[in-house]
Amino acid sequence: MDARTVDSDWPRPGRAWYALVVLTIGLMIATVDRGILTLLVAPIRSHLGISDTQFSVLNGWAFVSVYALLGLPIARLADRGSRRLIIGIGMAFWSLSTAMCGFANSFVQFFAARAGVGAGESAYAPAVYSILQDSFPPEKLPRVFAIMAVGFAYGTSFGVILGATLLVLATHLAASSAAAGSALFAGLAPWQVVLILVAIPGVLLALVMATVQEPRRRGLLPGAVSRTLPVRQVFDYFKSDQRTYLPMFAAMGIKAMLSFGSGAWVPEMFRRTHEWAPAKTALWIGGLGLVVAPAGLLAGSWLAERYARLGHDDANLRVLQIATILVIPFSLAFPLAPAPELGLALWACNFFCAMLGVGPANAAVQMITPNQMRGQIRAAYQFVFNVVGFGAGPFLVALSTDYVFGYDEALRYSLVLVAAIIGPLAVWLTWYGMKPYAASVVRSRSWA
Repeated sequence: MDARTVDSDWPRPGRAWYALVVLTIGLMIATVDRGILTLLVAPIRSHLGISDTQFSVLNGWAFVSVYALLGLPIARLADRGSRRLIIGIGMAFWSLSTAMCGFANSFVQFFAARAGVGAGESAYAPAVYSILQDSFPPEKLPRVFAIMAVGFAYGTSFGVILGATLLVLATHLAASSAAAGSALFAGLAPWQVVLILVAIPGVLLALVMATVQEPRRRGLLPGAVSRTLPVRQVFDYFKSDQRTYLPMFAAMGIKAMLSFGSGAWVPEMFRRTHEWAPAKTALWIGGLGLVVAPAGLLAGSWLAERYARLGHDDANLRVLQIATILVIPFSLAFPLAPAPELGLALWACNFFCAMLGVGPANAAVQMITPNQMRGQIRAAYQFVFNVVGFGAGPFLVALSTDYVFGYDEALRYSLVLVAAIIGPLAVWLTWYGMKPYAASVVRSRSWA
């Protein structure tokens, strides 16, 4: 196939942008339950009789354990099969598993349901980012992935707002059902009803995936005789470029821990430290997140595109480095703020800075990976991102609260301690990987 044909058969812009919108909404739905769980710490702990550390296991490790186990096998399917079918099945499965969380009445039951959520979501990222990279020219990818990341940010922010709204609604529904003798929500606590209701949109969106176009695969590794590569060849490629992948993956994972993993405790920190009701915290944090997240995402993508136009092959990692450096002081400051209003302002600055690096970071992984292994390499990245960021992040904060300080109200100090330790490490790792990454970007330009 000659270059003119390759350049001319991109999906029509309308179809490409339609896919981006549907997939962004899907990511938002996938992330909503994470935002909602940060709001439901107290009622879930009380209902199940668990500690902060046990809650962090349910919120993080239960999800990432199965996510990590299934990520690579599903990613191999995404590299050779129908990506939209894989996404649709994954959406339906994680949504039904979220509903099962609502029926849980023990630690074990909740753990199993959260593991199901992780299994469903493990199908999402490898197939989604592969579709998007085959739908848009390379120069548009930082902006495309920044828009995609709006779904992640909005899911987290909208999740706490939706959670507060549904919590009020669920309390009313539970009371009405009990008064009327209805069995619809009989025996369920309001937080359980919330998780059941929030699962409905994902099932509906899974059906919409049938309308998304499956684009032609691009960026095939030269010399490959098959679109499906042996696992050994994928591993050998990763190993040959490990000076790029390893520091980049580690830096992104630690930054996720710093920015988002520890953020799982922010609403609870405001409740314990400033005695704010969950609904009030949700409205402020969710509302601010809806404003600052897209601003940070678009600013980061614009900055990456500007660096690229100036000839910097490491443009994406440059922006990630800037974001990581800026996040550290705000991560240390907002938990220690003496007044909740100041804490909110500092948290908003922290969230904005964290969002700067999300789009470029996602583009960085995709741009240096051949098409035949994008899903599998992406699965490895998502493994690190979720295990380190959303598994270890909340867990380390909880361990610090339970075993270093020893009392619930010390949550604010646990957030500071974790940020102070891991922040500088993320900065160093990003800097270390910038030069090898630039060389990998140059090499990728030779692929078809």
